[in-house]
Amino acid sequence: MDCLFVRHGIAVAREEWEGKDVDRPLTEKGKRRVHEVAAGLRRLEVRPAIFYASPARRAAETAQLLHGLLARSSLMELRNELLPEALPSEVVRLIQGLPPKSCVVCIGHEPQLGMAASLLLSGRTSASFPLKKAGACLIELPIPAKPGRGVLRWWLMPGQLRAMGKRKTSVVD
Repeated sequence: MDCLFVRHGIAVAREEWEGKDVDRPLTEKGKRRVHEVAAGLRRLEVRPAIFYASPARRAAETAQLLHGLLARSSLMELRNELLPEALPSEVVRLIQGLPPKSCVVCIGHEPQLGMAASLLLSGRTSASFPLKKAGACLIELPIPAKPGRGVLRWWLMPGQLRAMGKRKTSVVD
């Protein structure tokens, strides 16, 4: 199984938002960059079967954009296990039991996503694996998914994904 962690895009700053933190939306720049990141993910031939996203508005909006651009026919669910205050172990439990050939995309927040990636890769949670806004990493997991058994396939900054999406394909002999 492949597990793709994606951090939400650029949201309205906390200082500029008067409502609840979970209601902060993506900025126009954030939406544009998520769209560009999706082009990079397409170039990497990411083929999601399942999208799980935090119910926080900025993550849900990121998920809707990615879902619409990458895999409209796939399942999309908002899951509390991806809220900022959820434990990384809850993310691991969420993806356990998914079909072996599936690709799941989990859209959420830092430091939780980086700590969940750390748990899957090393068996321990660590804040040493942060994802930038709209950054992503792909982890290959055995079935069932277990801490410390993941294999990192790639970890990309949003600028790298955007650049990949803008590159023209050329055939080299």
